Amino acid sequence: MEITFLGTGTSHGVPRIGCSCEVCTSNDPRNKRFRSSLLISEGDTSVVIDTGPEFRLQALRSHITRLDAVFYTHNHADHMNGIDDLRVFSETAPLNVYGPPQVLDDIRQRFPYAVGENPWRGGLPQLILHDVPMDGISIGNLNFVPIPLVHGCREVYGYRIGRFAYLTDCKTIPESSLPLLSGLEVLVIDGLRYKSHPTHMSIDEAIANARTIDAGTTYITHLNHRVDHGELDAYLPEDMHPAYDGLRISFSTVERGETHVRY
Repeated sequence: MEITFLGTGTSHGVPRIGCSCEVCTSNDPRNKRFRSSLLISEGDTSVVIDTGPEFRLQALRSHITRLDAVFYTHNHADHMNGIDDLRVFSETAPLNVYGPPQVLDDIRQRFPYAVGENPWRGGLPQLILHDVPMDGISIGNLNFVPIPLVHGCREVYGYRIGRFAYLTDCKTIPESSLPLLSGLEVLVIDGLRYKSHPTHMSIDEAIANARTIDAGTTYITHLNHRVDHGELDAYLPEDMHPAYDGLRISFSTVERGETHVRY
């Protein structure tokens, strides 16, 4: 299984429009962040989690040529507004889309032309909407288990796939969700900034939650323009790292079902 970070930025992206701070004007390419999104590949199976405003650019940059499904974490614009560009991936057959009920309802209201089969193949997306069963759904050899999280005043989903979990956009992890996160090799978790925020984890909160989950390696994502990659990398414990756009992590299954991570 290979994980590609298509984007690791917050809702503004980095650089932020009109900002001349040190991060926004940095020459470090790891400080250039599209809105947060993830590509998961296993053999011939390719799945994306979230399609933000730069999804077209992300797909071109990562050479995505086909998708078997799309999963959504929640319905904020920075995670959903690239949905029109899914039309490329549904020209020959409708594309299966999964998410929390409120996300699917929002797609039906905001993008009604994209729902279901239509004769305008290539001109409009053809999306078949599905609730995510709480016990998980398999796409090829990948099993996606939803992880309920709290993002401000709403419940959103993270996802566990094997020994990997992706928890973007969350402030707290309910106690009832913690058992779903045991035995992870790699955790990706929201860590917006150093300062506290009402709807996102701060970096210290992300560290504390990662310690509770106790994954082998943790990556911090959804970073804003006040977070410099190099400074954060030096601040984090040795088993934690800032994610960055284009980062790829590969898992290879060996004897006894163990999973190794290659950077």
